[in-house]
Amino acid sequence: MTRRLVVIGADAAGMSAASQALRVAAHLGRDLEVIAFESTEHTSYSQCGIPYWVAGDVDGADALVARTAEQHRANGIDLRLGSAVTSIDLDAGHVVVDGGSGEQRVGFDELMIGTGAEPILPDWAREVPSVLAMKTMDDGAAWRRLLAATDGQAPESVLVVGGGFIGVEAAESFAKRGVRTTLVTRSSEPMAHSLDPQMGALVRRGLEDLGVEVVTGAEVSGIESRDGLIGAACVSGVEHRADAVALAIGVRPRVGLARAAGLPLGDHGGLVPDDRQQVADGIWAAGDCCEVWDRLLESHWYTPLGTHANKAGKVAGTNIGGGTARFAGSVGTAITRAGAAEVARTGLLPAWAGERGLDAVQVTIESTTAAGYMPEADPVTVSVVGERGSGRLLGGQIVGGRGAGKRIDVLAMALWSGLTAADVVDADLAYCPPFSPTWDPVQIACRKLDTAVRDPGR
Repeated sequence: MTRRLVVIGADAAGMSAASQALRVAAHLGRDLEVIAFESTEHTSYSQCGIPYWVAGDVDGADALVARTAEQHRANGIDLRLGSAVTSIDLDAGHVVVDGGSGEQRVGFDELMIGTGAEPILPDWAREVPSVLAMKTMDDGAAWRRLLAATDGQAPESVLVVGGGFIGVEAAESFAKRGVRTTLVTRSSEPMAHSLDPQMGALVRRGLEDLGVEVVTGAEVSGIESRDGLIGAACVSGVEHRADAVALAIGVRPRVGLARAAGLPLGDHGGLVPDDRQQVADGIWAAGDCCEVWDRLLESHWYTPLGTHANKAGKVAGTNIGGGTARFAGSVGTAITRAGAAEVARTGLLPAWAGERGLDAVQVTIESTTAAGYMPEADPVTVSVVGERGSGRLLGGQIVGGRGAGKRIDVLAMALWSGLTAADVVDADLAYCPPFSPTWDPVQIACRKLDTAVRDPGR
């Protein structure tokens, strides 16, 4: 008997699940029909690449597409673009879909929810054409059109609201296009939800070196617009000239359908699947609409990242198709760039550790990305957090020049495996003068941390 899987949302999580479910079912000799509904005209694209497309680093929107609609259909998925699911009836086992020519009911045996996240929009930002997010392919296309306008409407100045990952990346993209750029964050430094202030200050310096004006400890309270065009924004009582505004103050799980259907939500507003990505009998979910199990916090946390969406979607698809898979969780690893500064983090900040009763110790060192005598050597700052007594590594942050950022993966794997600072010091890491000093900066930091966690008087 053929079973039907209905997928809501045709981006990373949804299509990973759909594709994997078909592969596993075919391998096991099971008949599975897959119908995927997507409200937009886009599928399986890199949201993380949008700022770099806006900046001109990416040669066209097609480069961001991992798999086209035609490719999905050729693989056996009935993909219906421009079709919005408007409601879910769990008892009846069907969804209601509006495809533009009236509503229809589509039944399911299994339902995969991959509705993603939606940008947070303050009241002053609504329905103003020159106030745009930078999240979807349509957002990226709108920015490209605006920046390329030849009728005198191309913005000479852009105000970026929000100092997180997307805000930093957006500010960099506009600065690279030669647009006068101001970034506003209400925190004391950029990326305050991911980095300590001293590391955030290095991010600010990277942006300022690009020519970005960074305004900290401030909020945008309103904008002055006329005929849909922005003239100025009020930033904590100070007027700032802005021809356009980029919103990057965060996202929230898009769970309206799930909530209306009666599915439970977690403390952070997202769906909370088990480690098989199941939220109820026959109901699965993955991606930015979900909270993620954090291996260090030992609780669910909202960490919207494409890496999690793809992995969790594959787990869901394996189980839907009849196989067995479990999502192992996250340690909060992320990376970005602020001009010449590579920025990365993983694990806990000291304050988070303290809130959970952990006796945390933090050390910070400065080094170089290559042997100091090499022309490739750029400054790098590494900060690591460990547990006093046990020496267990709890977190790390890295900001530096060329070759700095991906060093975070050493710390991420150490956290994943429950290693101590001493374990990292002893690890056999690669060395060659163009790539690292004899002692890698990560090991230098962990060596200092190992001493600190063992010295109760420090």
